[in-house]
Amino acid sequence: MPKRPRRFEKVWLEVALNGAAGPRLQPRIPTTPEAIVAEGIACARAGAAIVHLHAYDAGGSPCEDAELYARMIGDIRDATGAIVYPTLALRGDAEARHAPIRSLGERGLLEWGVVDPGSVNVTHRMQVAMGDDGLLYANPDDHVRMGLELAREHGWRPSFAIYEPGFVRAGAAWAGRVPELRTPVYRLMLTDDFCFGLPPECFALDAYTELLSRHAPDAPFMLSGFGGDLSPLAEPALARGAHWRVGLEDARLGCEQSNLELVEEAVRRIEGLGHELAGPDEVRAAG
Repeated sequence: MPKRPRRFEKVWLEVALNGAAGPRLQPRIPTTPEAIVAEGIACARAGAAIVHLHAYDAGGSPCEDAELYARMIGDIRDATGAIVYPTLALRGDAEARHAPIRSLGERGLLEWGVVDPGSVNVTHRMQVAMGDDGLLYANPDDHVRMGLELAREHGWRPSFAIYEPGFVRAGAAWAGRVPELRTPVYRLMLTDDFCFGLPPECFALDAYTELLSRHAPDAPFMLSGFGGDLSPLAEPALARGAHWRVGLEDARLGCEQSNLELVEEAVRRIEGLGHELAGPDEVRAAG
């Protein structure tokens, strides 16, 4: 019999502050270093043990700058103790995409990092209706291997975005080839609005729980409603030991709530169902 996924006593809450959609599609995202830091601090103080961010320069343009990441990570972590980690560049060869990650790891500034174990068409239903192309999010195997080797070398925990069920098997297979790697987090990307993966419904939770029990039974897993409403899954998912992610990177486009409001709502839901939130040091101590 497969083992059931590992249970954790307390729930890890992550906030994803901004993402790559830009303010035209998600008007309330923070897009300056100062705003990103301020929202990260506010969300961490409200209960988010983990903060994920994308860098924007002073003019509000997306960028991949190790120095900017270092400053924002340090400012949020120094003020709150939260685990703060950056994105992975969408494009470029393996070396170019991982250059900021390598630099931050060498300086001991990374605790978590993005390693997405597969490629996917990220296409919104509106794009299909208009005949427009979505984004091909490409993660070739050599990119996955490089990310995991950097995670092993510098001791940070990989965060796997699971866009499709097969990503569970691929992630577990590649992680199993890297000795002394910290156990990855499997973040299940459940969506209504995009045309990949599975919707935020109970059958999807059942399927992913079974896959995890077979391929990564000792790994933590987290739910993310990427353009979808996770609230109907809160009770069964938390009962199974799932962790939770909210934030404007994942919210439906044009979301009227702020990152802080999304975090506060998640805290009320988690605690209202009788669960406790983990603090950053409790997350760090988990194997």
